[in-house]
Amino acid sequence: MDVNLDTLARSFAAEGYVTTEDDQILMTVYLALKLGKPLLVTGAPGVGKTEIAKVLSKAFKADLIRLQCYEGLDEHKALYEWNYQRQLLRIQMMKDTDGLSEHDLFSDEYLLARPLLRAIQNTEPTVLLIDEIDKTDEEFEAFLFEVLSDFQVSIPELGTLVAHQIPMVVLTSNGDRELSDGLKRRCIFLYVDLPSVDKEYKIIRSKVPQAGERLSRQVAQAVTTLRAKLELRKSPSIAETLDWVRGMVALDAERLTPELIGKTLNLLLKTKEDLDTYNQGLGNIALVDQVLAWEQKNTGR
Repeated sequence: MDVNLDTLARSFAAEGYVTTEDDQILMTVYLALKLGKPLLVTGAPGVGKTEIAKVLSKAFKADLIRLQCYEGLDEHKALYEWNYQRQLLRIQMMKDTDGLSEHDLFSDEYLLARPLLRAIQNTEPTVLLIDEIDKTDEEFEAFLFEVLSDFQVSIPELGTLVAHQIPMVVLTSNGDRELSDGLKRRCIFLYVDLPSVDKEYKIIRSKVPQAGERLSRQVAQAVTTLRAKLELRKSPSIAETLDWVRGMVALDAERLTPELIGKTLNLLLKTKEDLDTYNQGLGNIALVDQVLAWEQKNTGR
C-alpha cells in the first residue's frame, strides 16, 4: 500500500488519536500497511484498540466493515448464509417445480453476505475490523486465518469468490484466551498499554476540549494514581477516564475536589467491590492531596 509515515501520523492526529514515539503504535500500523498483513492489536478493554480501525477507515476514506466476535460464532454467521425464507417463497410461487433448477435458488439474489464476504466482495477501499477475536473458539480461528491468507472464499453453489482488492485488516483481542501461533504468525502484533500521565492528558485535551488544562492534568494524574496504588477488579480504561471528565465538565468543574470526586466516581469505577477498595484504601481527600502534591512538584502551582 502506498502510505507515508508522516501522512499516517497527521491522519491519526487529525482524528484525535494520540500517539507518542515510545508507544510504537504509528510505526507498527505503518509496517502492517506496507507489508499488507493483518494487524493484531491486544491490550486491556478501553485502551483504543478498536479506534485504530476507525481512524484508518477515515484516513483512507475506506468503508469500515466490522465483525463483532462472540462465543459460538461460526463461519456461516461470519461469512455468508442463504436466505432460506426467500428460497422457500420462490418454490411456493413456482407452479411447476420441475422447471426449477438449483441455479434458480442458489444465486446472488438469495445470498446473505456477512462481514467477511462483504469485505471480500467490496470494490471500494475497505477496513475489516475483527473485534474481540479471543471470544471465539479455536475452530473458528483456524477458519479465519485461512480466509485472511488467501482472501478468497469457496461457495459450493457459486464457486470461488476472490477479493476485488485486499482489505486493511485489524483484529483486536482483550487477552481472554491465548490465540494460536498460526493466527499470530499471519499478523503484525501490537500491544496497546494503558497511557502515561502525559499521554492521558493529551487524550483528554483531544477528546474533551471543553475541559480546562488544569482539570485535564489533575484527572490524568488521579487515574494514574488509582491504577498504581489500588488492586482494582477493573482498572479504569481510557474510555472511562473520558466519561469521568465529561461528567465533571457537565458540572462546570475547573479542578478536582473531594466533593466533585464523590459525585462522579461511579463514572470511573464500575463495581461495588472497586468502590469499596477505593474508599478503604485511598478515599477522596487522600486522592486530591496526592494530585495536588504531584501538581506542586511538576508545575509549581
